Amino acid sequence: MTSLIHDLAHVTVRQVAVGDMDNNVYLITAKASGAQVLIDAADDLPALQALLAEGAADSGAPTKLELIATTHQHWDHVRALEGLVEATGARTAAGRQDVSGIPVPVDVVLDHGDVYTCGEVSAGAQEHGGFDLTAVHLRGHTPGSIAYVLKDDDGPHLIFSGDSLFPGGVGNTQKDPDRFHLLIGDVITRLFDVYPDDAVVYPGHGRPTTLGAERPHLDDWRARGW
Repeated sequence: MTSLIHDLAHVTVRQVAVGDMDNNVYLITAKASGAQVLIDAADDLPALQALLAEGAADSGAPTKLELIATTHQHWDHVRALEGLVEATGARTAAGRQDVSGIPVPVDVVLDHGDVYTCGEVSAGAQEHGGFDLTAVHLRGHTPGSIAYVLKDDDGPHLIFSGDSLFPGGVGNTQKDPDRFHLLIGDVITRLFDVYPDDAVVYPGHGRPTTLGAERPHLDDWRARGW
């Protein structure tokens, strides 16, 4: 079974599920430069290293893990983070309000709307062998949860949503109405109101969906309160 889920013009995306909670880990590789970002070093360091080895075949240049991007601070999303940093020397990124809960120093502190350019580029990421990831701050599941959005020329927007958006609803807010209203408000205004229906949502656990498949149910989610 292949880990490859997208083979786009400038990048590939690979995915593996790890650990007892079946956490999804995603690897983006720039075809021209070999620059890579891994999203959520959740568990099972050998499996993550195998994923990196598979990603090495996706580039004509030597690959290098440039950044480990964490969607949020919960323990099941960071269990292999320290080991992967030690093994690769990669920089780390996380949302500002979750930094204190990340078990390693955070090199790139993200706020809503920040754009991280992976790869050594001078102007226009894709023309020079890199790619851009846009940080979307989604409050509620944790204070600093970040969704990472990737757009390549020939494909849809890809939204790596962590535990903030799944098929069938938003993430767990422990029945706290204030946190729920924060989360669904951010998901609607910062994802559904910004990105098109063909945007693919890749959550922290389970199967992907699209914004178009979920959009008709937003009122139902709000009414039920979870």
